[in-house]
Amino acid sequence: MGKKGILLVNLGTPDSPATADVRKYLDEFLMDERVIDINAVGRTLLVKGIIVPFRGPKSAKIYKEIWTDDGSPLLIYGNRVKEEIAKKLGDDYMVELAMRYQSPSIPAALERLKQAKVDSIKVIPLFPQYASASTGSVHQLVMEIVSKWQAIPALSFVNSYFDHPGMIKIYADNARKYLDQKWDHILFSFHGIPQRQMKKADVSGQHCLKVENCCSVLTENNKFCYSAQCHQTARLISDDLGLKKEDFTICYQSRLGNDPWMKPYTSDILKELAKKGAKKLLVLCPAFVSDCLETLYEISFEYQEEFAEMGGEKIQLVESLNDNPAWIDALEDIILNK
Repeated sequence: MGKKGILLVNLGTPDSPATADVRKYLDEFLMDERVIDINAVGRTLLVKGIIVPFRGPKSAKIYKEIWTDDGSPLLIYGNRVKEEIAKKLGDDYMVELAMRYQSPSIPAALERLKQAKVDSIKVIPLFPQYASASTGSVHQLVMEIVSKWQAIPALSFVNSYFDHPGMIKIYADNARKYLDQKWDHILFSFHGIPQRQMKKADVSGQHCLKVENCCSVLTENNKFCYSAQCHQTARLISDDLGLKKEDFTICYQSRLGNDPWMKPYTSDILKELAKKGAKKLLVLCPAFVSDCLETLYEISFEYQEEFAEMGGEKIQLVESLNDNPAWIDALEDIILNK
């Protein structure tokens, strides 16, 4: 019998912080029809004519701020997790790491699993909550590639693990290390997506943004809703920490463009809290299994700078799962039992 193949997939990172590499990354990322879900002509004009040419140099400067001697933090943590989970699973498994955009690529990783003659392939997107633009995009590309193989092994996908007890405990334990200090408020800041994408994911067409507080409670109607899953993740972490409802706010960051995205926006919440006199904020980002541009720079630098300009003092980022040994244990359980 052959081995079982495991494909771990994260979003992606440029090959270097050089402007050319960042532009190449942004081009592949933003041309994905699930990321910017408008007509192909409009997407091409927007991405290749406006966003990439103008955003590339700016993004390159930002990537340089978080780049290490060993490269991108996202890839560094990804490789460490791959190595540790491979050791834990043992010789019956073959583990590959890929990025949805750029290197190491999904086609190359799948080809290695194919050449190894694995009996099965299980795809684990490294996104706790399901969204069409992240998990859905990974699933689509894998299916497109494998559908062209003459011999297709057993193929399975993990949709989400937003409520996995092991994962929840790590986020809570990481936050607990800071609770000996006094914080005026706690934020759960998730990566945002356009509201139109949430509406498209509502197969009933009658629930999303039409029912009051529709995301606040996970139900049969919204079980695949990214926002509802985010709320459930935050609720479980807050319960573990013993937080009261008034102690924290769920919000969304990384907005792009002028269309309405999921609300409330993290930047707006910062303004509201600053007006109320808040000085110190603790921020968790449970949409990210690895610290990356959105946590290390957007939260720790950009939002810190904005908050200080509004009279605030400190934004403390709670580290992500990264290569925490407990995350390896939780990931093993997800692989074996999801």
